[in-house]
Amino acid sequence: MEKKKVTITTEYIPLGQFLKLAEIIDTGGQAKIFLAQTHVEVNEEPENRRGKKLYNGDTVYVEGFGTYEVLRQTVK
Repeated sequence: MEKKKVTITTEYIPLGQFLKLAEIIDTGGQAKIFLAQTHVEVNEEPENRRGKKLYNGDTVYVEGFGTYEVLRQTVK
């Protein structure tokens, strides 16, 4: 299955904000509960911390939603 790409403009993005940016959850407040109930992997390692920093090139798998790749867009 093809990875969905999520573009950020900062050095990193916390996992909770990533879930909102990827339109997996509606609000940042849902992140803690979502991560407690859903299997999520960052670079093939299980992850449940909403503050986990994601950087350019990181891969995020969310059960029921698919695989995402974090891409950093450089601002000029």
